[in-house]
Amino acid sequence: MRILVTGGTGLIGSYLVPMLQDHAQIVAYTRNVASAELVLTHHIQFVSNLDIYDNLDQFDAVVNLAGEPIVNKRWSRKQKHKLEHSRWDLTQKLVDLIQAGNQPPAVFISGSAIGYYGRQQDQIIDESFASPHPEFSHTLCKTWEDIALSAQSDKTRVCILRTGIVLARKGGALSKMIPPFRLGLGGPIGDGQHYMSWIHLEDMLHGIFHLLVKDTCSGIYNFTAPNPVTNKEFSQQLAKALDRPCFMTTPPFALKLMMGEMSDLLIYGQRVVPARLLESGFQFRYPTLEDALNQLQLN
Repeated sequence: MRILVTGGTGLIGSYLVPMLQDHAQIVAYTRNVASAELVLTHHIQFVSNLDIYDNLDQFDAVVNLAGEPIVNKRWSRKQKHKLEHSRWDLTQKLVDLIQAGNQPPAVFISGSAIGYYGRQQDQIIDESFASPHPEFSHTLCKTWEDIALSAQSDKTRVCILRTGIVLARKGGALSKMIPPFRLGLGGPIGDGQHYMSWIHLEDMLHGIFHLLVKDTCSGIYNFTAPNPVTNKEFSQQLAKALDRPCFMTTPPFALKLMMGEMSDLLIYGQRVVPARLLESGFQFRYPTLEDALNQLQLN
């Protein structure tokens, strides 16, 4: 099996690529080979320009995880443009190459996020939910998904990963949350009643592999654990895992002052469940937040 991976140096990709190496030959697309070699390994084949390919017939699968990190910088007009085109342009290039071939990859797995749904209340949301809130995160993800889904054909199935907060021991959202909690300054945002939909990194990786090998899987998949929690419960569980108190609160207006529109990702939430992943037979190793945080051994 030969797999082309984009976004291999990100949180998910940097763990996925070594895992896939046990099952397939990996080619990683990156703009900076020297930097990617430091994150991954010299034993992986790297390409820095997809124009070397007329099509992608030589690959059995493509996993597309590339994109500018969404919370790295304040959402100026320029930064929004960068967030959009780091996702849309590369995905369109991959779709064009898939469609150019006679024997294209059997599966194209492409990233997205639960931001597709926009801000929601406490309604349980599965993949059939059809009333997304119109905001930047929705338009970003919808266009990204629409581009990827255009690669669907009788020869190529497309799977979209609507990913929640990925919990890992190092990197990702937890690396930003933990410092104030370690200082005893952690706590919920506002009343903490908005929902956080999360997934343990290990379940994220095995879920992607599940979609790679299960040829009946196609379409949209929520990559979140089956038990989303409120921001208040998440804060309490994280404080408990770190053996720290949880009595501070962060007023939403303070986040808005510091982060601008990007703060919406923290102030609002969605109660998302992985209905289609469960229906496909996938079994979560860490279905509850307590299970996940205990496994990560944050202390």
